[in-house]
Amino acid sequence: MQVSPGPSLVLRDDPSQGTRVRLASGVVVGGPAFVVMAGPCAVESAAQIAAAAKVVSAAGCPVLRGGAFKPRTSPYSFQGLGAQGVRLLLDAAGEQGLGVVTEVLEPADLPAFDGVALLQVGARNMQNFPLLKALGRLRRPVLLKRGLAATVDEWLLAAEYLLAGGNDQVILCERGVRGFEPSTRNMLDLSAVVIAKQRTHLPVVVDPSHASGRRDLVIPLSLAAAAAGADGLLVEVHPRPSEALSDGEQALLPEDLATLMARLPAVLSAVGRELWRRVEDRRLAGR
Repeated sequence: MQVSPGPSLVLRDDPSQGTRVRLASGVVVGGPAFVVMAGPCAVESAAQIAAAAKVVSAAGCPVLRGGAFKPRTSPYSFQGLGAQGVRLLLDAAGEQGLGVVTEVLEPADLPAFDGVALLQVGARNMQNFPLLKALGRLRRPVLLKRGLAATVDEWLLAAEYLLAGGNDQVILCERGVRGFEPSTRNMLDLSAVVIAKQRTHLPVVVDPSHASGRRDLVIPLSLAAAAAGADGLLVEVHPRPSEALSDGEQALLPEDLATLMARLPAVLSAVGRELWRRVEDRRLAGR
């Protein structure tokens, strides 16, 4: 990657050193533990997100995901509950002792995100440079998703905006790129995970839900991501996917999330990692 002018802050100088992103909830992404963040695509109601938080907590996941501000391809699709959705998300997570990750669309919305542990920049906003600059100045943990057709260089340069602004608490997220195969929503690029881990010191997580668009593929792709060296997952789970207002077809059922969490340890053990569970594995943060 060529960065001009100035040094490249995102590239790895010491292969043995990697950035650890510490969330306000006490979770560490990028350390020895593999972190699973889970929840519905969108916050739909107080009852729905409260039920989802219970599912996520019961499975042992430490972070609840949910969209409050929703960038949708169609202007007629559900656009989210906005600031109210953020409050519902925080309330539901607080009841279960979970951290929160949710997407921010523009700098003007940032005051609504007080208390959010991890601010997500979605694929459509990967090159929203005013937003990246604002989040760089804010210096709070940021999850940066790869764009729909972005190269690894473009992805890392987007992260460079955050680091150049003074924010080194950045997590990269591979969520699939646009391909030619119609069997899946996108094409999960696990080679990009390996390349990003080789070239940058930042932690890398994978979103298999948006990559596949299919519930039946989420667990296999999650296990593959763990084997490839990812630092965690961002997966969708909904208490009743058939009633979801967005992306219900790719959301895991509650029992599917439990299955995923039960199957991950064997894969992680094979690559020298451990699964972060909400209570038991917090001791790993100090390693």
